[in-house]
Amino acid sequence: MSETQTISTPVPANLLTSVSALVGMTVVDGAGKNCGRVHEFAVHVDRDGSRVESLILQRKEDGKKRTLMVPVGDVTLPKASDKVLHTKVSPTAEPNMQNYLLLERDLLDQQIIDVDGRKVVRVNDVNLAWEPGAGANAAGLKIEEVEVGMRGASRRLLKGLPNTAVDSLSSQFPARVIPWGCVDLIERDPARRVRLKIGQERLAKLHPSDIADILEELAPAEREAVFTSLPDETAAEALEEIEPKLQKELLERLDHEHAADIIEEMDPGAAADLLSTLSEEESEAILEEMEPEERHEVEELLEFEADSAAGRMTTDFVSAPKGANVTDAIAALREFEGDPDTITEIYLLGHDEKLAGVVTLPRLLLAKPETRLDLLSEIHNVSCGLNAKREQVAELFDKYNLRSLPVVDAQGRVAGAIHAEQVIAQLREG
Repeated sequence: MSETQTISTPVPANLLTSVSALVGMTVVDGAGKNCGRVHEFAVHVDRDGSRVESLILQRKEDGKKRTLMVPVGDVTLPKASDKVLHTKVSPTAEPNMQNYLLLERDLLDQQIIDVDGRKVVRVNDVNLAWEPGAGANAAGLKIEEVEVGMRGASRRLLKGLPNTAVDSLSSQFPARVIPWGCVDLIERDPARRVRLKIGQERLAKLHPSDIADILEELAPAEREAVFTSLPDETAAEALEEIEPKLQKELLERLDHEHAADIIEEMDPGAAADLLSTLSEEESEAILEEMEPEERHEVEELLEFEADSAAGRMTTDFVSAPKGANVTDAIAALREFEGDPDTITEIYLLGHDEKLAGVVTLPRLLLAKPETRLDLLSEIHNVSCGLNAKREQVAELFDKYNLRSLPVVDAQGRVAGAIHAEQVIAQLREG
């Protein structure tokens, strides 16, 4: 989705209007009788989600408000200078609105996602276009775009002034609009407020940290709607970037099976950190839904203190026997099922599975296929124990300018790895 200053199909200026311009306009019938004022715009999503099907009017009768409906096709095509709307047919009583989207109630002030801007924006107005029909009547009222900038906001603030004055003042602000074709409706919540998604496939392609920023900006209902619509892998990557409090809130709103599907896609260390924030009952319920292998990895990490190296490490790392060659190492990389972006080094293991060396990826890629890995290993191997504290880990990264740090058990066997981004994250946490 992108913002644009023009609409895709040019429409004559005299046919352009907006929700803010029409709300409150008086509608009169063929006999000149006042039928009421425009209160809402009904869109029948199942029939045509791109057009307003009927205008919803309100008028007072015997001190009470009465709601009526006028099909757009019965409205006389208005002129730009008209201060009232005309209909040849008397309005009918409002039918069941179960299948209708109401633009004023369900769109204005709702949050939507500007994918190109990587941010959350608010709908300030909805731009419409009259479609000429046979004779003097309008054939339709098409939804063109939603206003998300100051131009739309100023129209609503200036409501009540003559339309010419409103247009003159609001036109001083640049147009920031989202074409209606980029807006997809998703399930309504019990309060009948429509939540929106914009270019969901494009949203899923954003960097996880950008998705996390967007989710943190959304209101709770919209946040949940967008998060649950993401593919499991994308949701997992974004969840790792979200602040812990919101991580917990999002996970608690999911059913255990869906939560388990997302947790399985996360880095085991991050998954263990997240589950440790939940109640023991909630954590166990999610673990029960996970696949055995992923569950075992996370359960092992949950046994360690969160502030220790073991509590911070991931069990996703690439290793190869000390006597292996470059070809073997590349095969191990191809078989790696974790996040490839986190891998910067390969750990060499001796015959007793103890750490015997570290080979960086640049050295690996520059060497010939038959070169033994132990010949490419770093001169000095740096590692830490399972119980090393976060301060000790940070000092090692700083002192040796590390990309990753192998965590070894009491026998010197590699139990996991801590990556630089994890250290940066823990320093940000304070």
